[in-house]
Amino acid sequence: MELVERPRRLRRTAVLRDMVRETRLHPRQLIQPLFLSEGDRVEPIGSLPGISRWPVASIGEEARRLAGLGIGGVLLFGIPRDKDPLGASADAPDGVVQRGIRAIREAVGSGLVVITDVCLCEYTDHGHCGILRDGEVLNDETVERLTRIAVSHARAGADVVAPSDMMDGRVGAIREALDDAGYTGIPILSYAVKYASAFYGPFRDAAQSTPAFGDRRGAQMDPANAREALREAALDVEQGADMIMVKPGLPYLDIVRLLRESFNVPIAAYHVSGEYAMVKAAEAKGWIDGRAVMLESLLGLRRAGADMIITYAAAEAAGWLREQG
Repeated sequence: MELVERPRRLRRTAVLRDMVRETRLHPRQLIQPLFLSEGDRVEPIGSLPGISRWPVASIGEEARRLAGLGIGGVLLFGIPRDKDPLGASADAPDGVVQRGIRAIREAVGSGLVVITDVCLCEYTDHGHCGILRDGEVLNDETVERLTRIAVSHARAGADVVAPSDMMDGRVGAIREALDDAGYTGIPILSYAVKYASAFYGPFRDAAQSTPAFGDRRGAQMDPANAREALREAALDVEQGADMIMVKPGLPYLDIVRLLRESFNVPIAAYHVSGEYAMVKAAEAKGWIDGRAVMLESLLGLRRAGADMIITYAAAEAAGWLREQG
């Protein structure tokens, strides 16, 4: 008798499909980005449906909601009232992120992993990620500022610092600064592979960080390059990165897989604002099942090798996953 392969046998019932499922998505693997403002009210963000800018006075309440959903953590972005060429408020003890960290800690204790974005683009009046001279971002001068920002976040109570600027050498400098300040236990989640992507538009609207001139291609990676991703990730791991990130997520699933096969550190994928907003826009038109598409997208990132996913859909997805049991 000829042997007939019948893979469908393992798909016949929901229980059987669940039993043999290769990849699982859990709320603890999801990280919710939060925008902290110095305003006095919650401001919905038009380009990111369901996402708002949160005043520090209200962030504790939102943190309690997120912790109750069982998500793993939050990634904080600060939007100061006043911006200047040096981003002076980024490392201020009473800066918007520093106060936000303390408010979240007071509200939920260790119930959420608090990760902070370490960069200058939200704090500078020109919108670039570092210190400028004659229109060019200065690498080493920027790195020195980033070390102070990272230490200030650790001092305020952050669990993880996440440099997103793409300056050369910043991971090693931040590791040294944290250690020298006594924060040897604070891990670094490096935006190791961050592409100069067209998918960031809604974020720049939300964070009010669109460059006043030029672009960020001189710092961020060319979307055409894969081998460079290995080089960037290797440099960051050698310098002390405890975790590495690929940003954006879905257009770079090959990069997530490449890093997963090359490094034995946790890998994060950032399901960025444009990816999220497109699903929401198509859902509003009635063209797709937004819930199904969002969950499938996040599962794809996990299947490619991401241990954790930063996504604006974290809260929604956690609720959906809980409903599924």
